[in-house]
Amino acid sequence: MPFLIAAIVLVGALCLFDLVLTFAVLRRLREHSAELERLLNEPRTLPYDPSFLIGRTLPGAATRAVPSPRLVGFFDADCGTCHEHAPKFAAEARPGTALAFVTGAGRQVQNLVDVVGEASAVVVAEEAAAVVADLGIRAFPLFLRLDAEGRIVRADLDVERLAETASTV
Repeated sequence: MPFLIAAIVLVGALCLFDLVLTFAVLRRLREHSAELERLLNEPRTLPYDPSFLIGRTLPGAATRAVPSPRLVGFFDADCGTCHEHAPKFAAEARPGTALAFVTGAGRQVQNLVDVVGEASAVVVAEEAAAVVADLGIRAFPLFLRLDAEGRIVRADLDVERLAETASTV
């Protein structure tokens, strides 16, 4: 009889231990499920490829300031990278052939206009936002190289890379 009692106690202890382990595994699975759910719902930032613009032309209203632009830049006032690339764009721009679009509001817009406006015509506010929407631009800064007919032949997020590809063609 003492063996039977010992066996029952041992089986009961094993069942209790198994129950504790099962609850620990279930808790851990809930934590992992919550983490997976968070990762699946997290917005993903894919690299933006502006090459979809190649072959298109700027909307007619966009070229009022410069009838036949060769270099076009798109900037946003709230974009830190835009403020970094603005002097590079100004260095590449040639008067009469460069056009810049600056979206946003506030003092930062004027700062960008002051930098890029030295060598290029600048379109701001609603007119710039309308061109951005017409072209479907979602990343700033964005730079375009146009041919003599006004078609986009190069598009890049870095004006220096755009200048390099233009010099090799």
